[in-house]
Amino acid sequence: MQNSNREDDDAEGDKEILEEQQAAAAEEREWAGMDEAYVRGELGQGHLLDAAPGAKRQALLEQLTALDGQYPGGLAAYVANAKELLERSREGANPYDGFKPAVPQGERLQANTSQFDESEAIGMEEVGFTGFVLVAGGLGERLGYHGIKVALPNEILTERCFLENYCNSILALQARARESTGDAGLIVPLAIMTSGDTHDKTVELLNKHANFGMADGQITIMKQEKVPAIVDNEGRFAQDPDTGLVETKPHGHGDVHSLIHGTGLLERWKDMGVKWVVFFQDTNGLVFRALVAAIGVSAARDFDVNSLTVPRRPGEAVGGICQLDSEDGSKSLTINVEYNQLDPLLRATLNPDGDVPDESGFSPFPGNINVLIFKLEGYHKVLAKTKGAIPEFVNPKYADEAKTKFKKPTRLECMMQDYPKLLTDDPDAKVGFTQMERFMCFSAVKNNPADAVGKLKGSGFAESASSGENDIYHNNRLLLSMTGVNVKTTNLDNESFLGLPVPVAAKVVLTPAFGVTVKEIRDRFPSPDKVSISERSSLVLDGDIVVESLDLDGDLRITAAPGAKVVVKNLTVKNQGVEWVPVDFDDQSVDEAMRIRGYVKKENESLVINQSDPGETVVDRP
Repeated sequence: MQNSNREDDDAEGDKEILEEQQAAAAEEREWAGMDEAYVRGELGQGHLLDAAPGAKRQALLEQLTALDGQYPGGLAAYVANAKELLERSREGANPYDGFKPAVPQGERLQANTSQFDESEAIGMEEVGFTGFVLVAGGLGERLGYHGIKVALPNEILTERCFLENYCNSILALQARARESTGDAGLIVPLAIMTSGDTHDKTVELLNKHANFGMADGQITIMKQEKVPAIVDNEGRFAQDPDTGLVETKPHGHGDVHSLIHGTGLLERWKDMGVKWVVFFQDTNGLVFRALVAAIGVSAARDFDVNSLTVPRRPGEAVGGICQLDSEDGSKSLTINVEYNQLDPLLRATLNPDGDVPDESGFSPFPGNINVLIFKLEGYHKVLAKTKGAIPEFVNPKYADEAKTKFKKPTRLECMMQDYPKLLTDDPDAKVGFTQMERFMCFSAVKNNPADAVGKLKGSGFAESASSGENDIYHNNRLLLSMTGVNVKTTNLDNESFLGLPVPVAAKVVLTPAFGVTVKEIRDRFPSPDKVSISERSSLVLDGDIVVESLDLDGDLRITAAPGAKVVVKNLTVKNQGVEWVPVDFDDQSVDEAMRIRGYVKKENESLVINQSDPGETVVDRP
């Protein structure tokens, strides 16, 4: 009897399971059918279904559903926008037709001047109320590096990676702000925009190094999604022939604004007292040398948007920040104009010679380096209204004169520096620039050695791992020289690694813990005329360190842990030091991070001083 009941129960259970499976299958067929009609009809993407039978079709439909939910307005809006933008591109429409360029309002700063010091002093009062946004969606493939770019050492003397340097810089600014405000709990937050290519590795890097000292919750990660690649002017999507799925491409770093809105980041930062939002790129090891002064300019000039810029050579492949005024005077927009659009715009409006230098030898329009400072209050209002959707553009490479065929699939893109286009309805928004010498604020790392050789011959900037590293040493040498330290900065000889020049000069690393402003670094050397550093020397100063008298010919590393202070009263160092040893780019036995430089570090002999005990330690070794 018991067995019979058990069998009846099992049969009933099997029946229920079968009915559930049948219902699920029917629902799946209904769902798939609805989506197929939508895909063929409103989206005009029937070719995707025709090439994806069976299980591939179901996977395709699931992918399209996900893509539809990720794009504002869905894929129908994406296709409609693509058709409109592709038609404008085919017609060769000028996006700035009817506008006349002018030099916008801004400040041009030079390091080690009273004007620079004043801007830094104002900036230091504001850094405790600043949030930083790192745009880090790119891999290092162009560099010949298969990891994420923020994991690369920005210099190999300490081997600290870009992300560690950025975190250390923010923590140093936070420490100064806590000291000046008396608020021991003050937090300076960081948000990082990742992509599908970089997200997992970025999280892994942070977890491995305990967020490089940042507190739990201090870092916010925002993952950017991709958009469909497009094969023709009708907005048809590209398809992987093997998987049947839509091929996707990055939508551009302009997505950072919609991600900030979607995550509610600004509301949280506003509650923390943040007043300024700073955007910076993944491999610019110099950027924090300039940010404090640039924040100071934003505060002093009350800028809603401030672009950090560099002097720009006419014709250089760098966009220029321009004020664009409509011919009827009804509109004015200050924005980055790409270099290939700037010259024809100037020829058509201001000068038949186009992009030419002024009396300074540079273009009057400062060069964009994609470092932006926003006033949070106005930014928050704009995002609430627009949801951070930045106007898009498309840049297809045509394969025929009629502009009907593409050489390869394209996609719609958006750029974070186009944010001022969202301000056209706010005539009171103040948009300007801060220009600094390139050595103070900008050195990109993005080219492999072979490409870098060509770039160096063309633009004069290699933008390689080795050039980025040596620009850091160059910056620190110049800062010391401006202070009065005896260190050679001009008439340097060069070595060659993988065809790229590397100066024969002192390798100097001044960490954020040692100095976050030019004035702070200057104050670390009360008697600079008593400090001498030879060309073959290397020097790392990390922490609260004062150097009164130093004669260095070799390698010296000094570290003062938090709470400790080191005073170099009198120190003479002469040892075998550190040298760069050439390596072959194709030598698989050498770590990629070194191979892309063309050299590795050989440590022959060093003097290392590590002070971890609290209090002051005096070094006096004549």
